[in-house]
Amino acid sequence: MTDRSAAVPAAALAELTSRLPPGSVVTDPDVLGSYTRDRELWAPAHPPGAVVRPAETEQVATVLRWASEHGIAVVPRGAGSGLTGAANALAGSVVLSLEAMDRVLTMDRDDHYAVVQPGVVTADLKRLAAAEGLRYAPDPGSAEFCTIGGNVATNAGGLCCLKYGVTRDAVLGLEVVLADGRTLRAGGRTVKNVAGLDLVGLFVGSEGLLGVVTEVTVRLHPAPLALGTLVATFDDLTAAGRAVARVLAAGRPSMCELMDAPTLRAVEAFRPSGLDTDAAALLLVQTDDGDAEAIARCAQACEEAGAAFVMTTHDAAEAEMLTMARRTAVDALEARGRWMLEDVCVPLSAVPELVAGCQRIGERHGVTVACFGHIGDGNMHPTVIFAPDDADAERRAQLATHDVAKLGLRLGGTVTGEHGVGQAKRDAMAEQVGPLHLDVQRAIKRALDPAGILNPGKSLG
Repeated sequence: MTDRSAAVPAAALAELTSRLPPGSVVTDPDVLGSYTRDRELWAPAHPPGAVVRPAETEQVATVLRWASEHGIAVVPRGAGSGLTGAANALAGSVVLSLEAMDRVLTMDRDDHYAVVQPGVVTADLKRLAAAEGLRYAPDPGSAEFCTIGGNVATNAGGLCCLKYGVTRDAVLGLEVVLADGRTLRAGGRTVKNVAGLDLVGLFVGSEGLLGVVTEVTVRLHPAPLALGTLVATFDDLTAAGRAVARVLAAGRPSMCELMDAPTLRAVEAFRPSGLDTDAAALLLVQTDDGDAEAIARCAQACEEAGAAFVMTTHDAAEAEMLTMARRTAVDALEARGRWMLEDVCVPLSAVPELVAGCQRIGERHGVTVACFGHIGDGNMHPTVIFAPDDADAERRAQLATHDVAKLGLRLGGTVTGEHGVGQAKRDAMAEQVGPLHLDVQRAIKRALDPAGILNPGKSLG
């Protein structure tokens, strides 16, 4: 394989520039710096040799054919909103930015699907679908600035995964450019499609290791019916865990979120809204199927589990205010120092032990570990907060982050529920899945990218 420690050869770069429309290839050092990394703090990153901004599929194919001919690494990139270093550039690489491919090509109200390019911002797609009386269900916390291509690459989730699933459950079909420049179509526009192996499922979550997604056909749902929203507080984590199990049995919530005590205190300080900062946990539940009694059944379940306080509402403005408190969690914690957001998913019954264990980890390392997330499906986001410009605090934060991942595995969980692997979780993933699993993944990688040009050093090493 070509040595990628040096800059992209000038002659090769000139050849690529000649094959693409003017302005597609960027080499300005000031611009390159902004494409160096995503939001993960500690994964290595280097300014790329160039950034390429294709506007259509054939231009992506041109880039990959050129890269294969010259053995040059290509790092696909969406909005750079990831949290694992999956979009971090390598020395001598080309960053392939899909931001200019941002068109919604089709919005079909009758058959409930849309066809979009990868650079479409997730929240924009949600709003366009809503204007047609439809719903794009995946709802990552970064929806206002992440893109559909990045969601597909990481198999992103969000607040409504409990009922609607993750991105993989919303993708009907893909157009993917392979490493050698050939363009593959997988899946289609039908709800059912079992012709051959599930290549859509293979590419969703592959983090740019197997090909570059250039078009996505997504499933749309009818717009939600009347919302019911519930907030309950608990004096201990065990009671909150009991409540979740009962809530899931009492109704079919579309959202079931938890914030622990450190998160509650941070959110209330950041945006005061009357949250009980003495509570051990706050549970936020929402139903969207028009069953007026569903949220009342969930409230009763919380009371029977020992909730200290329960409130329900069918008012849309109140619901937005309550859910905004949960959506504010990352911003609120960031205001308290530097942060590293973890992504651990455990069996539902183990969530209270995970949250309590995270708090003990924080105490042991002298940092704050706040825990919030999608308790309804066991996917929590322990967030390590530490003082900026303090090397020792950063070292202790790294140790805490490592221990959180270890705790998730001990509890029978996974080191990533929706953020992907990238660079930050390579070792933890290897520990979770074992050598045979890795061998199978690497065999697939070699089959589709024999020269290893696509996002090398990520996920599979």
